[in-house]
Amino acid sequence: MSSDWFQRQKEGITTPTQEKKETPDGLWHGCPKCKVIVSIDEYQGNLWVCGNCGHHNGIEAIDYFSFLFDGNEFQELDRNMTSLDPLDFEDTKKYKDRLEDAKEKTGLKDAITTATGNLNQMPVSIAAMNFNFIGGSMGSVVGEKISRAIDFSLKNKIPFIMISKSGGARMMEAAFSLMQMAKTSSKLALLDEAKIPYVSLLTNPTTGGVTASYAMLGDINIAEPGALIGFAGPRIVKETIGKDLPEGFQTSEFVKEHGFIDFIVKRKELKMKISDWLRCVGNLPKPAEAE
Repeated sequence: MSSDWFQRQKEGITTPTQEKKETPDGLWHGCPKCKVIVSIDEYQGNLWVCGNCGHHNGIEAIDYFSFLFDGNEFQELDRNMTSLDPLDFEDTKKYKDRLEDAKEKTGLKDAITTATGNLNQMPVSIAAMNFNFIGGSMGSVVGEKISRAIDFSLKNKIPFIMISKSGGARMMEAAFSLMQMAKTSSKLALLDEAKIPYVSLLTNPTTGGVTASYAMLGDINIAEPGALIGFAGPRIVKETIGKDLPEGFQTSEFVKEHGFIDFIVKRKELKMKISDWLRCVGNLPKPAEAE
């Protein structure tokens, strides 16, 4: 037997670095919670959820669209809308430069993508936030695109779905950002008056001014498992009240137990749960294949 087959002959002796076989980038995914490694194809096929522990990894708007819209077919709304810098803001970096860096890194114009298409053969409009664009922060463009998506639902009398994933209001736009809380809330009031269903999905994380406005105003508020949901973060809350927080504080499970959301839904069940609920409250027809 060739000695080349074996390199370790004593405990503590490791294979030389130059002889190790590196895992090619982009082929495997390691779960950040349980550390189980699976192929990227398996990971994506499971909708970016760990098949071992059920951890729901964060995904962006285009990923949600890929399995919510029938056949991944949709029409994007207000695609080229971008933020300005009305305050000429600068902290450790100019806001203009932050925007350009985020655009270059993500290929997005801002922290939200809106689109319309069919969900289980039912026309809807969906607004989904992108956390990879400045922490999914809510600025003037986010508020305006949500408002326009709601207007689209009003005009076409179709349900509106909001997928929140945000660190809160964008401080670089100051009051312009905070105004979006009232702006989007008033638009949702028009949706309510028109008796058009609004589904709010809270994903990890949903915090700050987003939680304090449109994220919690759904006709039904649902969340993915294990999502962080709150206004201020756990560390700030703990420092403010000077007490230890309950176990699981601000997770979707904790929030549901205390009556702030209606139910928790796994990502694989999301499309069916939303469409079933919309058909119940909106008296909408079932898909043709289900009749």
